[in-house]
Amino acid sequence: MKKDFRLEIEIPEKVNVNIDGKKVMINGPKGSLERLFPYNRISMRVEDNKIVLEVKNGNKRDKTMLGTYRAHLKNMIKGVTNGFIYKLKIVSTHFPMSVSVNGNELVVKNFFGEKHPRRLKLYDDVKVTVKGDEIIVEGINKERVGQQAANIEQLTKIRDKDPRVFQDGIYIIQKDEKVLVKSE
Repeated sequence: MKKDFRLEIEIPEKVNVNIDGKKVMINGPKGSLERLFPYNRISMRVEDNKIVLEVKNGNKRDKTMLGTYRAHLKNMIKGVTNGFIYKLKIVSTHFPMSVSVNGNELVVKNFFGEKHPRRLKLYDDVKVTVKGDEIIVEGINKERVGQQAANIEQLTKIRDKDPRVFQDGIYIIQKDEKVLVKSE
């Protein structure tokens, strides 16, 4: 059965939203983001300080895509107003591991006593800092910040060893406000 669906997203103060066809540009105090929304059946417009998403004669897939668009737009608005912060913990029990940021590269030295350092190229729009045994990844694009944190975690993934014994590595402990592991 076909239905009409409509969702509205409040636009906070200090946030500018510009919709040009399928391209959405959002500007805020932290910066600006733009994204292409290619699904043809959803119409988007700005009306009365709200983003209005609509589908005429929609089916289940259209309703699902409407929810996906709402989530992406809310994340973009939150990014340009507050930003996103992920925290990672450096754990080294067997060998003293050193982690540093050199320009646009993260360098992990002496991981499990390896002679050659492990290197990871960092995204330009994501800021990575190392403070003691914590790595802080921050930026305005949630997808880029999350992917950068995942790439850092994968850089020190242990293979062919028992993970109960060899717990060395870098692990995500906090995703934005969601704390995954309580640190002492």
